[in-house]
Amino acid sequence: MISRNLNKLQINSPIVSSGLRYYNSNEQRDILIIGGGPAGYVAGIKASQLGMKVTVVEKRGKLGGTCVHDGCIPSKVLLHSSHLFDEAKSKFGKFGITGADQLQANVVDMVKNKNETVSDLADDIEVLFEKNRVDYVSGQATIISPTKVKIISNDNGEETIINTKHIIIATGSEITSVPGIEIDEKQIISSDSALNLQSIPKRLVIIGGGLIGLEVGSIWSRLGSQTTIIERTRIGGGSDNEMATHLRGLLESQNNMTFHVQTQATRVSKNEDGSVTVHVESIGEKGLNGSIEADIVLVAVGRRAFTRGLGLEKLGIVMDERGSIKVDANFCTNVESIFAIGDVIRGPMIAHRAQEEGIAVVEHLHSGATHKYGSIPLVIYTHPELAIVGLSEEHAKMMSISYKVGTFPLHANSLARATHQSNGLVKILADATSDKIIGVHIISDHASELIGQGVLAIQNGITTKDISRDTEI
Repeated sequence: MISRNLNKLQINSPIVSSGLRYYNSNEQRDILIIGGGPAGYVAGIKASQLGMKVTVVEKRGKLGGTCVHDGCIPSKVLLHSSHLFDEAKSKFGKFGITGADQLQANVVDMVKNKNETVSDLADDIEVLFEKNRVDYVSGQATIISPTKVKIISNDNGEETIINTKHIIIATGSEITSVPGIEIDEKQIISSDSALNLQSIPKRLVIIGGGLIGLEVGSIWSRLGSQTTIIERTRIGGGSDNEMATHLRGLLESQNNMTFHVQTQATRVSKNEDGSVTVHVESIGEKGLNGSIEADIVLVAVGRRAFTRGLGLEKLGIVMDERGSIKVDANFCTNVESIFAIGDVIRGPMIAHRAQEEGIAVVEHLHSGATHKYGSIPLVIYTHPELAIVGLSEEHAKMMSISYKVGTFPLHANSLARATHQSNGLVKILADATSDKIIGVHIISDHASELIGQGVLAIQNGITTKDISRDTEI
């Protein structure tokens, strides 16, 4: 068991026995990183491993960022818990295991297990900082010049100025809402609250059919919520249209899930009996006009870069129309010494992409290396899962790439049939001229474990002919 009593580095504190390096505010740093999430803590560890003097500042008071505390990790714990419950109720009987119909879901204990996992993982990151001798300051950072950062300590409120050669902004993202719909975290909630509910809502309406909406919807629909998902376009965000359609059919047939696409929520009204009414209007042929009754409404329409309080405006750092920080190929802003990575810049807001950027920017600052991290996979952890890497058919057409397509239904796979996991589909896109694989899409119970082969294929220019020569189990 990892101790939860590790000492954080205190500004101007004496040397701590935990092994975290003593920080002197008069000592210039090679890199100061603002943000201790996946982008920031990975960058900090890498910088220290390369012999650079680095300090990571995190205002939350715990390392790990949204991923560990409010996103990837807590959602996966509850997805696993709810999947075990649903699997027992729906499939055990097929394998001759009886009595599963008597099982009950204890949501309080599920959330407790989730919280313990989150706490343990956050502590693990502090252990990594200790082992790699990364300076860690718990506080609020503001950039006051291209080489100076002001920090107000969370512990004692003291203000300190740190001098540094380079600054890396890795402050992540925050929840966004729908115009006219105010999140109160009671009846109209964000994904943060959706992962901390203490009871199963009878009727749950989710505004947004992307990754967050589908995963949270899966959790509560498996546990018994009648779940309705409202989406302006189609579910699955930028996933391949054929795969998104296939996934939608599976979710509708297996879970208590209903979808209304080409539909937008305009407002939410609260009723005297404690319920809420979601008012919707059609924005396409398949859309819905009217209203939907619910006990809880989850707003899951995405996230936006979090940059408040950093002092970027005074420094003249350029942002785009969405509020993300503009950077070049090496993650440098228009201010030469200031860099940005992760959710604060354009791109998919996923932890493994942020971590890769953390390594890339540090290697560039250390040795001038450039880093092309190739294709980034994306997984939606529904059941079955949807895993994606590379181009969809729609993207290939937009880019005027001539391609060929191969698909394989898991219903034709003997092992999938034997284990009752045959509700899936594999789709591969290849360049019509070179035969190189340009897109891999998998719907399967184990899609997240299989997609790595697609990543390797695309990054290494493997052709469909190369794959046809492999012997697979």
